[in-house]
Amino acid sequence: MEVDQLQNYCLNKKGTTEEMPFDNETLVFKVMGKMFMLLGLGRWERGEQAINVKCDPQTAIELREQFDGVVVGAFHMSKKHWNTIRVNQSMPDVEVFTWIDHSYELVVSGMTKKLQAELKLLD
Repeated sequence: MEVDQLQNYCLNKKGTTEEMPFDNETLVFKVMGKMFMLLGLGRWERGEQAINVKCDPQTAIELREQFDGVVVGAFHMSKKHWNTIRVNQSMPDVEVFTWIDHSYELVVSGMTKKLQAELKLLD
């Protein structure tokens, strides 16, 4: 899988923006201003092809047990709610997209009703 595939997949989700709020190497995908996926461009280019996605805490544990390429979120992320998925390793691409969807949906479900209503109105 390539970075542009991940970018296109995320940007096709309703209300999603791509930003670089931390530095010029970390792509952050947000829905209505809330993060649901991060990708380190510099690390990707050096062969460390990984993304960080938000995950339900119990599901996060199960996901780490099921796939070798899934580990506790990066040092700066909540270990309880975020997983690092090493793309192009043990997890098939379709599964990576499933977990991006899970992250997006989890973030949307945690939004205020007002933000959820605004999201529904977007085309």
